[in-house]
Amino acid sequence: MPSNTLRHIGIDASRVAVDARTGTEHYTYELLAALAQLDRRNRYTLYCNQRPTVLPPLGPNFALRTIPFARLWTHARLSAELTRHPPDTLFVPAHVLPLGAPLRRFRTVVTIHDLGYLHFPEAHTPLHRRYLQLSTLWSARAATHIIAISAATRADLIRYTGIPAQKISVIHHGLAPRFRPVEDTSLLAKVQARYGITGPYFCYIGTVQPRKNIERLIEAFARTLGTTNAGLQLVIAGKRGWLTEAIERRAAALGIGQQVRFTGYVPDADVPALLGGALAFVFPSLYEGFGMPVLEAMACGAPVLAANTSSLPEVAGDAALLVNPEDVAAITAGMARLLNDAALRADLRARGLARAAQFTWQRSAAATLQVLLG
Repeated sequence: MPSNTLRHIGIDASRVAVDARTGTEHYTYELLAALAQLDRRNRYTLYCNQRPTVLPPLGPNFALRTIPFARLWTHARLSAELTRHPPDTLFVPAHVLPLGAPLRRFRTVVTIHDLGYLHFPEAHTPLHRRYLQLSTLWSARAATHIIAISAATRADLIRYTGIPAQKISVIHHGLAPRFRPVEDTSLLAKVQARYGITGPYFCYIGTVQPRKNIERLIEAFARTLGTTNAGLQLVIAGKRGWLTEAIERRAAALGIGQQVRFTGYVPDADVPALLGGALAFVFPSLYEGFGMPVLEAMACGAPVLAANTSSLPEVAGDAALLVNPEDVAAITAGMARLLNDAALRADLRARGLARAAQFTWQRSAAATLQVLLG
């Protein structure tokens, strides 16, 4: 198809039809918003399994096609829709292409965020792990082109699926404008009071599950507490995940249950103030396809301590203190440096703000559109 021909681009937008958005839902939402600003010419159909409560501002060239929810929605209901009304390009922003659709009739692009099920198989039931393995392999092989959200994910795809490198484009996430330093001290105080924060604090935001390495973070925090009388707290914000109870019990077992605050899911509106008011953001995750919380923390002016593994060095650049996430002593030493060295915190804050400014959804959308148009 000539490059100046207008296209019909179909997008699986079912990820935005949820109220409590996390990683892939945020990605889908923000990319849709940026594509709508960027492209006023091509025609878009957004396929959803229920009507979203919130959609980004969309232009007149965007149409919503709500296909009522049913079991196997992607492989049955969406496939049937694509068979009846095939687009020129189908874009799936999160992993799974529909099995039943006549995919060879149109261009297909899928974003694969990570291969975490290979790195942490114990985080899934055998059945779910097998599904992830088969669906990811199917999507990677069936797609015309793949978007990987980091070079680390691209390397995993090449290594574990045998997909040729030229079939994969690395397109980093962007940052929403709401992630910026909060200067309003009354707002900072209000948010801290809402979550029971009464003193200086380290902050973690993300799903509470084992691969995020929160138990080692809690152990490192306990050791750090032994060197200070500053009323220090560790705030762990995020929705409950697999084995959350064991993580919560670890803080109590170490005798620091009162100093560790588990907030549960934090609404989007509170996140910038929660990050911006922190002594530092701590993210020693064992594996990340991208590590969006690191960029969000930098953009809000928080100094960052992160793991030196998977995609995190790629995202953080020279703007974070990187440590071995499997070494509690290394995490402790990093937290102690951030606690006691105001100059280091100021330097990381400045570096982080500059680094985060390089990641925009406008840039991500432009690169994605180029892939969609082929």
